[in-house]
Parts: sequence; structure tokens; C-alpha cells
Amino acid sequence: MTTSESTTRPPFHLAIPVHDIEAARSFYGEVLGFPRGRSDVRWTDWNVEGHQVVTHQVDDHTNAVAGTNPVDGHDVPVPHFGLVLSVERFQELAARLTAVDTDFVIDPYVRFEGEPGEQWTMFFLDPSGNALEFKAFRDLDQLFAV
Repeated sequence: MTTSESTTRPPFHLAIPVHDIEAARSFYGEVLGFPRGRSDVRWTDWNVEGHQVVTHQVDDHTNAVAGTNPVDGHDVPVPHFGLVLSVERFQELAARLTAVDTDFVIDPYVRFEGEPGEQWTMFFLDPSGNALEFKAFRDLDQLFAV
């Protein structure tokens, strides 16, 4: 089966630490525009394009980036998480982030242009230093291209 065929994929669940739950609520809800789910004083569920990401306030949480790895001439922050979006949704999110003066770790651009795996990508940090990458492929069959 190719990645572009219509399949039902189970949503993933990811819990991440944040140093300030209110800053996380502002960022994930207002800046990124993700719908808020259940929450309590120290955690919030987010609907991230159908996946459940939970921000948990952790006392003494420090920068989540352990280091970087060189990819296509850029220093990619590790660890990081994110989603593969449609090109249109990627461009919409990039415009939304640019409009609020997001300090990108790696500005939105086309990586591996003209090569297998060509993709749009961008990296940025949330207020607690968690690195996020959002990417898009015109041809989703290129997702695992070698």
C-alpha cells in the first residue's frame, strides 16, 4: 500500500513537559490554533490535526532540545515532533506563525528540492523550548523516499 492511498490511521498520543501551562495554552491554542480538549490546573489536551498532544506543567522544566544534527545545511534540533501536513495547510500555518513574528529555528523552505523526498519544512520552539517541525509533501508517496 502506498502512503497516498486512503487508510485509517490511529491517532497518536504525545505528552510533553512545559514550564508554564498558561504560556503553553496561549501558544498551542491562540498562536497555532489547535482546539483545546480536556484540561486541569497543570495540563491541557490539544487536538493537533486529529492527534492528542498533552502539555503537562513540570516544575523546573528546562530547555527540551538536547542538541542538533546537520541536515540539508541546517542544524536540526533534536528531539522534535510535529506533523506532515498538506502543502496548503503548511503554508497557512507558516503564514500564521510569520504574522506573529515567530522566531523560527529553521525558516519555512523547500528541503531536498528536486530530489527524492522533496518537502516543505519549518522548525520553531514552543515557549518551553520544545522543538516542533511541520512539513509537507506535494507527493505523499515521497514520505519514505530514499
